[in-house]
Parts: sequence; structure tokens; C-alpha cells
Amino acid sequence: MFFFFFDDENKPKDNQIELHYLSNSISYGIDKNNGNEFYDSNGLLEKQNPKGEDQNLFQEKDFRHLISEKIRKTIYGEKYSNIVFLAGAGASVTPDLNPEYGKTVKMIADDVFEKLHESDDLYTLEELADKCRYRDGVILDSTDSEQPNTPKLDDGFNLEDFLSTLFHYRPYVPIEDKEQFNRTVEKILQLIKENTNYSYNNKVLKHGALLNLLSGLSGKDGNKFSIITTNYDALIEEAAAENNFVIFDGFNFTPRPKFDSNMFEWNLIKEVQNVNTREVEFKDKTFNLVKIHGSLTWEKQDNGDILRKNKDSITDTDKMVMVFPSSDKFAQSYQEPYFELFTKFQELIKRPNTLLISSGFSFADDHISKMITQALKNNSSLKLLVTDYNIDPNREWSSDNNEYIEIGETDAKYNQNWAELVRMMEEGYPISFLKATMNSDLVDYLSGRYLNDDY
Repeated sequence: MFFFFFDDENKPKDNQIELHYLSNSISYGIDKNNGNEFYDSNGLLEKQNPKGEDQNLFQEKDFRHLISEKIRKTIYGEKYSNIVFLAGAGASVTPDLNPEYGKTVKMIADDVFEKLHESDDLYTLEELADKCRYRDGVILDSTDSEQPNTPKLDDGFNLEDFLSTLFHYRPYVPIEDKEQFNRTVEKILQLIKENTNYSYNNKVLKHGALLNLLSGLSGKDGNKFSIITTNYDALIEEAAAENNFVIFDGFNFTPRPKFDSNMFEWNLIKEVQNVNTREVEFKDKTFNLVKIHGSLTWEKQDNGDILRKNKDSITDTDKMVMVFPSSDKFAQSYQEPYFELFTKFQELIKRPNTLLISSGFSFADDHISKMITQALKNNSSLKLLVTDYNIDPNREWSSDNNEYIEIGETDAKYNQNWAELVRMMEEGYPISFLKATMNSDLVDYLSGRYLNDDY
């Protein structure tokens, strides 16, 4: 698949361009080997009508300005009646991968790997992989010649697939292994919880700025925007509290908040005193928060009720309302409360005049990805802006060859759902891609900050 075309032998090849913006009309990218050369689909970008010799060179700020013009047309080109923001795991991650905040799935897997090695009464990941025959028990990196005595996970280890295999093996564990096996699984789930439990810091994280931006986009008169997230953390809730937002998260407003999906349909109003009419005014700064994979703050009670509690008070993994990463997420989504949450998500993206923005969502989750592609095919007024640190995941940069290498469709790393979105974009569906992350420059692009020459 090619997005750049060059005839001049002195120009970089397509496989040397890092994509920064992609649409069916134009693409923008930077030469990976020369970060000072910027391109669009037609070739090298040059300064138009330079003011002086010292301003001849096309600079990064000019590049950002061009992309921002395209983003502005998507965001402000029409009046949307429904704004939906989908936040994946990458939305909690900082640009420097600070482990105090969001962690990638690989970072979590590495931590689980190390912690299990520290305990003599638990199985290691290698031992579990061998028992359940995940990748025939071969999960270690055999190419690390620098530290041959320090085992580490192979880059191909997939925590989601591993847990699925492990859970399927659970009924067949020999009686003599059951106690240690169950302790180890319990430890893994606790570690996943610990690795997704962090607190909001507005000096590092930009969730508050995003909430204020989406609130401005969605307008007034009870037109709530919605955030859909696959994350368990409470960063959005904490940012909302800091910025005086009221959240409708499917729980009632009682001292012991209980899950009631009907709450999404409500709003906050006050009566405006008027002699002739009974006018009402909607509360501003309100939004729906749909946590489709559960939350660190949700606990299932013995009677089946789901309560929202302090995240640190929930310790029993059997009572946690969280879809742990595994390929069984599809099956779990038909259980309470996930069915109601997924139904709400589907309903939101079927509404007319909807703008859907994703951030840090890899589209590796088949269930959610299919919902979005089907909505695009059936809702002609739905627009999608996909944002991530890498908008070209089906290529890998090779430092040895100084070029991108295509990932084959048969490779386990190939992202079929992402490829489907690109194909649909090429067919004319209103889909565009932006290289930006929640905690770096996403809000700057969405707000139009880079359109200001003095930013």
C-alpha cells in the first residue's frame, strides 16, 4: 500500500516516510532518515512565498499548520449533534512511558514476568506456558546475547492470548497442581490491577484539557458528549472532578452508587423563573462515561448488584468488575454490566451527525473494531478520526536497512482491523488518521493551536 509517489531518484522512497496524517485526499509525512524534510502525497514540501532568505526552509511548525488545517475541517467543518471519544490503553500512557502512569500491555506483561520469578511458591510464566501449551512453552527471547543469564519475554509474547489459553486450561489442571496454579492466576490478576492503578496529575496528563475541549465542541442544551473507554483506571473521573464536571457513568446518585444503565439517558436541569413559561436550563460540563471493560472502582455484590466504591477497597479478584485482557472478551461482553455498556456504545455511534475520535486504541480488539466498521457502513453521517502514536502499524522500522518493512498478512503482528479501516478510507468513507497522542499533542491539534503562528 502506497501513500507517497516519487519519481526523482534523490527523493526518499515510500518506505522511508513516517506517516503523520492520512486521508483519502492527501497524506503528510516526514522522512524518517532526515527529520527536516516534510512531504505530502505530491512530494517535498517547500515554503510558499517566503518572506526572506532565513525563512526559506519549510519547518516543523509549517508542517503542523498544514495538518491542523485538515483537522479543523474535520472537527469544525460541520455542526455535530453527537461527539464520542474512544480512549484506549494508549490514552493513559505518557510520551516518555513513565511507569507511574499508563502502561502498555508489554510493560504489564514484563512486570508480571518479573514478579512471578521473585516468588518460590508461584509458577513462572514459562512454567505456565509449558503447562497450558501456549506457544509450546517457548516464550523467552533467545536472541539477547548481551544478557544471556537474564531471561526476558520474547517480543512476540501476547498477554491477551496467553491469558485466554491459561483460562481454557484451568479446568484440566491436575489436582496436585491446582492450589499453586490458582495462587499464580490470582497473583497475575492482582498485578494487572496494580499496573492499571494510578492517579491523575494535570502537570503530566491532559485528560482535563480534553474534557474542556469536548465540552466546548458539544455545545449546550443538554447535548452531552460521551467518552467510551476500555481502561480500568479512574483518570477520567479524577480529571472530571478537578475540572468540575458531572459524570453520568451508569450509576445512580446515591451514597452507595449502584449500576443502573438507564442513568445514561438522564440530564441535569434547573427551572428558570418566568411568569409566562416554565423554562429550564441544562447543567453544563456534563458527559457520559461508558467504561466498556469495567473499572477498578466497580465491585460485584453477592446479590448481583454492582456498586461503585473506592478503588483501593476492592481486593477480591472474584468480585472485580473488569474484563481482564484475554481473547474471551467477546463472550464476556454479553454478561452484565458489559452488555448494557456495549449496547450504549453501539447506540451512540449510530446517531446521526456523529463525530467519533479514537485515541490510543489499537483496533486489535475485534469486537469493538467490528462495531465501528459496521457503524461506518450503516451510518452515513458518522465521521471517524483515528489518533495514535503510530498510524501505520502494519509497517516496522528497520534500523539495519533504514526503511520500513511491511508486515505480512499472515504475521501474528498484522493488524487486520486497522488495514480494513485504511481500505474503507480509500473507498471514500469519512475516515482520517492523525499521529498524535492524548498526553502530548492531541488537544493542540483538536483545538487548532497549531494554526496560530505564535504557538
